[in-house]
Amino acid sequence: MNESQLSEFSFERRFDDRRAMEWMQNNWSKSFLFSALYAMLVFGGQHYMKLRPKLNLRLPLILWSLSLAIFSIVGAVRTSTYMIHILSISGFRRSICDQSFYYGPISKFWAYAFVLSKAPELGDTAFVVLRKQKLLFLHWYHHITVLLYSWYSYKDMVAGGGWFMTMNYTVHALMYSYYAARAAGMRVPRPFAVLITSAQIAQMTMGVAVSAMVYRWMQHGG
Repeated sequence: MNESQLSEFSFERRFDDRRAMEWMQNNWSKSFLFSALYAMLVFGGQHYMKLRPKLNLRLPLILWSLSLAIFSIVGAVRTSTYMIHILSISGFRRSICDQSFYYGPISKFWAYAFVLSKAPELGDTAFVVLRKQKLLFLHWYHHITVLLYSWYSYKDMVAGGGWFMTMNYTVHALMYSYYAARAAGMRVPRPFAVLITSAQIAQMTMGVAVSAMVYRWMQHGG
């Protein structure tokens, strides 16, 4: 199966990856501005809510989590389709070292959608603050660093990006589905929560392994 045989939706086929790349190369540094505004709103919001009653926000949380779950599920299916294609025709090494994920059929749209989504995903923290839940350092630190790294990596088409994006789409598909179900009052079996935690750990482990292999192979000429 060659790239021309990959089944694309019309919006994926029409997507202008060159224009998207040009925009990101000119604007990726705005991720620092978004991060600074995010931090100000997070800690300012905590101060504002300190003497106020917590908000319920059940319906908005259901809709928010459900929309991100659907987006992540579709993204996971489409990016994994392209990753399986690369693995089947070129093997594991090319899937890590080449940059075709950023401009290939199917994947080019979802790569761009992935990096852009890291800005609106900052909105997750609004529910934590307004519902007066405990805000962990790892929560806001993760949101900021993922936004900065994703935008920076996209504009340089960092090798191995396909693995990171596909894994993150998949983990988020599980995670936001779980959040939506919990917000809706559904009883979610405990093994599903364990599955999510295991998937997050596996994602981090694989991410470290991919980074190490990219560095090693690039040091030896790719």
